[in-house]
Amino acid sequence: MTFDKVKTLRAAERYLELGKIPAAIKEYCKIVESEPDDLTTLNMLGDLYVRAGNPGAAISYFHRIAEHYRDQDFGLKAIAMYKKIDRLKPRDIEIASNLADLYAKQDLVVEARAHYLLVAESHSRSGATKEGLHVLGKIADLDPQNTSIRIKLAEGYLKEGMNAEAAACFAAAGEHLLARGAFDDALQSFSRVLETDPSDRTCLKGLLAAHSARGTADEAAEVIERAAANNPDDVELLSMLASAQLENEDAARAEQAISALVAKESSAYLRFVEVARLYLKADKFEDAVRVVGGIAEQMLAEREENQLFELVNELLACDSDNVQALRLLVRAYWWQRDTENLKAALERLAESAQAAGLAQDERYALTQLTRLAPDQAHHIERLKQLGGAEEKAAGEDMPEVETVTQPVPDEPAPAAEERVEFEPQTLSTPTAEAGFEWNSMPDMAEPWTGPSREMEIERDFTFETVVAEELSAPSVAEIAAIASGEPTAAVETVDQDRKDDLRRQELESVDFYIAQGYLDIAVDTLDLLERQFGAHLDIESRRQQLLNPDESATPPTNVAEMTLDDHGEVQFENEFEMTPPPVPMVEKIVAPPQQIISDVPGIDPGLAEVFEEYRISAESDVNAAGNGDYETHYNLGLAYQEMDLFEEALEEFQTALGMVAAGDGTPRYLQCCNLLGHCFLQKGVPQLAVTWFNKGLNAPGTSEDERQALRFDLGAAYEQVGDLERAIEIFTEVYGINVSYRGVNERLRVLQARAGGDNGKAAPDSKRNQNQPQHVH
Repeated sequence: MTFDKVKTLRAAERYLELGKIPAAIKEYCKIVESEPDDLTTLNMLGDLYVRAGNPGAAISYFHRIAEHYRDQDFGLKAIAMYKKIDRLKPRDIEIASNLADLYAKQDLVVEARAHYLLVAESHSRSGATKEGLHVLGKIADLDPQNTSIRIKLAEGYLKEGMNAEAAACFAAAGEHLLARGAFDDALQSFSRVLETDPSDRTCLKGLLAAHSARGTADEAAEVIERAAANNPDDVELLSMLASAQLENEDAARAEQAISALVAKESSAYLRFVEVARLYLKADKFEDAVRVVGGIAEQMLAEREENQLFELVNELLACDSDNVQALRLLVRAYWWQRDTENLKAALERLAESAQAAGLAQDERYALTQLTRLAPDQAHHIERLKQLGGAEEKAAGEDMPEVETVTQPVPDEPAPAAEERVEFEPQTLSTPTAEAGFEWNSMPDMAEPWTGPSREMEIERDFTFETVVAEELSAPSVAEIAAIASGEPTAAVETVDQDRKDDLRRQELESVDFYIAQGYLDIAVDTLDLLERQFGAHLDIESRRQQLLNPDESATPPTNVAEMTLDDHGEVQFENEFEMTPPPVPMVEKIVAPPQQIISDVPGIDPGLAEVFEEYRISAESDVNAAGNGDYETHYNLGLAYQEMDLFEEALEEFQTALGMVAAGDGTPRYLQCCNLLGHCFLQKGVPQLAVTWFNKGLNAPGTSEDERQALRFDLGAAYEQVGDLERAIEIFTEVYGINVSYRGVNERLRVLQARAGGDNGKAAPDSKRNQNQPQHVH
């Protein structure tokens, strides 16, 4: 038999009308059995189990939702759901750990640290010191600049025999100290690691950098040399040793280390260039020439001739008549087949060799000159005086003389299509199809598919826009493809898939709004989706569903056989004449205050000091700058609000408000004022709601539409306070601007009747949009 979800929902709602919670639970369980991923029903079941006094069952359902959001990377929604569980099961280690990890991912350092401390303290009290240290390591990762804490944590690791973790902590502290210029402290941290692992690569590199900055590279060279001696085949250590000797400006030892390195890895031969320059700096010219001569052929073979010419010119700048340097220059020109420069270099070599009395080198130069320029009689004569041409030199292959052929005057120039021209490529402007379209407020609320309690007071501004946090930025490859003006099919496919996923998620939210009777929100959301993603069949089908609900192929859940009366209240078309079933609310369970005790048994005093420092930080950094950004706090507040966690939502909205200003040219201040007002209304504190709605009205740059919406909400707040006279005054102002605005005429009639007066003309009848919250995007 086919499962009838609509019928089951109707039955559950009727049971709720009668207050038969166990029977309603039974019906909702049938839905969950049929649709295990129906998050709305799962959340409803959890709330009902709380009302039924079965928090364990409620937690199991809430936990399923929280894990779903966490696995789908909806971090803020997962946080809100875990907070709901935390109220029912305070100080639970698993929940605290999950919350801490989620807060850390959102860069909410203060909240993450507070929950990590709870977990660490629990581990320490149970004697699980290693697990506690592991959690404290996560806290240290939240504040990497706090090197003193990290060093103390490393000491704790050592005492527990956790050498690898200790080494990582000392190394991380050393790197941060090195970056700050605290070289002596950095050396101490690196040395602590090297005491247990003398060949730790990271710390040896840090040690070398710190000693080099202090001008004591010789000390680093000694430490690295010992490590290399114990690991003679370790190429990385040999390379570090060479660097240390070069920093120490010990050319001989550097040459020795690089020779050992090249024996293991021949591609490192170019490091001899640094050795040659060190010899030059130390006025050891002959050693410099010897080193260059040893690598000249390999440099030419590997197309490093430019670097060789630069090096030879440095040698000749120190001694322009040095015969060995001139022979290197001749060899380089010979390899390049540059006959003109080759003849000039041979002339210089012959003259210098004759002046130095080096007959063999002079004879070589003259032999090559007579081959290149046989018409030069004086070279031939001098060569005869030296005993004739050198046999070996005469057998070398001559470089080909490149002659420049002049074009024949009558020969036509090559055609345009035969000429090869290279023009710099310019990046084309990304096409509209390849670009991303972002709303004015990035990363707003995540789409929510769970239940939302219908408010007694009408809401206008709620700023849960459709820009979901899961819509990630394009990758580097996508950006490069877009910038080139030729996006690949793969990039376009990824982009389209991301948009399709977001559209599907938002349409689920639209279905929920329709189901709960928030028709104006559904219309607004569909309009925004169409603007962002363009026309789509799924969007149009929802519009038709709103226009012709009876003809819809798939009637919206929770709306079947229901109608809305003049006040937007749900009426059932059946024998029961009762008020609509309220969405179950979780009773607020106040958790005991979280006290972090520094005197934790089971750990050493040094680690207890770590606890104390973290506790002080947790108390002092409640309003720390950099603890998340505006969007993070704002979106988390929205997630809390949708979970009916109004106290937490108020805290997040107030934090977000502290990061903006009323006149900063963005709607952020107004958004926070509006949502703070609504949260206070939902908590039953309308006096504070009045305060925040007035702040929003007085904010600069507010549009007339926004002011009209705030006026209506302000009137509703005054009505809830009991100040009917002021409420009538505000609603009259709204009526004067737009007589059909959200059923304000009916609202005025009711208020005037309650106030005992019927002043002025009765407003014309209107049943449109009454009691329906509106969203301003």
